[in-house]
Amino acid sequence: MALLAAGGFVVAGCSAPGPEEVTFFADGKTVNVTPLASCDIKSAQCTTRPDAAGKLRIRPGKPVQISVPSAIAETPWKVTVQYVNGKGEPQELKQDIITSLDRFAYTVTTPRPDDQILVVEVAQASVISQTGRPEDAEAVTTAIWSLQVEPPAA
Repeated sequence: MALLAAGGFVVAGCSAPGPEEVTFFADGKTVNVTPLASCDIKSAQCTTRPDAAGKLRIRPGKPVQISVPSAIAETPWKVTVQYVNGKGEPQELKQDIITSLDRFAYTVTTPRPDDQILVVEVAQASVISQTGRPEDAEAVTTAIWSLQVEPPAA
């Protein structure tokens, strides 16, 4: 399964999220996931861990609950969902940007009960400005966590 790009946030350096984990819960199963990629804005160093993606077997139509620690909840973060309909046809990506700076949980649902979630990603952002002026500020992705869904065995 392909990983989603963290579209909507520009991937760049950030304050390092360290070993922060995101918890994904679905269909009676839980997995804690470390970042696939994380960057430090001060050093401009990025770390990638391609094997860090979590995996869960989830039936069609089942929601995915996400729980993030305060280090993520206190920053802007985004949820991106890739899914297919009951015929296996890819559907438009679902994205939601959370900017409340105090939201620790999110539930992913699909429009129809036979839709199958394939990938859920959480992207943490930092807001930076190259000039120091607020009007030049932009959100940049600082870390990405990914859940790769394994459909149930037929």
